[in-house]
Amino acid sequence: QVQLVESGGGLVQAGGSLRLSCAASGDRFSNYAMAWFRQAPGKEREFVAAISWSAGTKDYGSSVKGRFSISRDNAKNMVYLQMKSLKPEDMAVYYCAGRVGRDYITRTHKEEYDYWGQGTQVTVSL
Repeated sequence: QVQLVESGGGLVQAGGSLRLSCAASGDRFSNYAMAWFRQAPGKEREFVAAISWSAGTKDYGSSVKGRFSISRDNAKNMVYLQMKSLKPEDMAVYYCAGRVGRDYITRTHKEEYDYWGQGTQVTVSL
């Protein structure tokens, strides 16, 4: 099993940038494909970005493509989400998620991930 802890959320003005981090512990991190999801109040949890175990494959939700970038450092057991040109509609709780898998297929459905962090709040002001 892997334990996930997000950090880096906060308040940012529209148009600004923020980098989220997710620290993994407990199991060999390179065995896991990772992803970021987000959930705004009253809405379903939404796919944001995914990355394969070796970072060879990445995928993004349509609403963040071109603005967000996912990366990982297997030596440090970390996964990151760099967010640029933030909009008020990006405001949500952001969750780090993991699933065992050393393939190159990215999964975009929350049901496909077995491990979740507690979330970090991102607030975007006008």
